[in-house]
Amino acid sequence: MSAADDGRSLGQLVAAATAEMSALVHDEIALAKVELRQDVKRGVLGSGAAVVAGVLLLFALPVLSFAAAFGIHNLGLGLAWSFLIVGGAFIVLALILLLLALAKFKRVAKSKSPQKSVASAKQSASVLSHAKPHPRADNGDKERPQLQGVTRSSV
Repeated sequence: MSAADDGRSLGQLVAAATAEMSALVHDEIALAKVELRQDVKRGVLGSGAAVVAGVLLLFALPVLSFAAAFGIHNLGLGLAWSFLIVGGAFIVLALILLLLALAKFKRVAKSKSPQKSVASAKQSASVLSHAKPHPRADNGDKERPQLQGVTRSSV
């Protein structure tokens, strides 16, 4: 089907196509917003569930500690010694985790990547400071050339 069959000119067809493309882009943006809102809702719900799980684990820790202490007591050890063993086990576990954390922090401190990045940025700045601008055609008045006779369509 040609433009003559519709009774519309080429300009009208281009305007209609532009309007339809604009509507399509707006619809795609609206769809992206809806999908983003759904993802944010899922993320918030997931984060809330993780926080609740963490709180429940914190509540379970003393209960499990008492259970371990009383379980050791049932093996024939005194109750005080049982609680000392459980407390000592927690201290040993905390010290192991602290040593692991210190090892990771030392790795970060020894890392040269930030210094490498800073040196690279300084080198790039040095190179760019000595660069010369692209030569432009000299049109006499040193200002940007003015375009005349160009109008924007209101499609």
